[in-house]
Amino acid sequence: MSQSPQRRAIDNYRKRLSAQGLARFEVVGRDADRELIRAVAKRMAEGGAEAERLRAAVSQVVPSQKGGIVRALLASPLVGSGLALTRVREAGRKVDL
Repeated sequence: MSQSPQRRAIDNYRKRLSAQGLARFEVVGRDADRELIRAVAKRMAEGGAEAERLRAAVSQVVPSQKGGIVRALLASPLVGSGLALTRVREAGRKVDL
């Protein structure tokens, strides 16, 4: 089965971006920030020393969220309380179908 011309064009575009070390992605934000976000993304995509400075500045203000769930669980007031969270396993009930 052949792909539509539009699908091929999208795939080719993404391959070209990938070859340049870039990726296309979508973000959700306020409409008023649209041009700012586009300008920051464009500068970072250009590479070079200015892009590295911008990346470092943004990273300091907006730290990575990786491991956020684990941090939240470890910060829970129940940590170390000795709470036993075991689940009783039952066979269930018979159902007539």
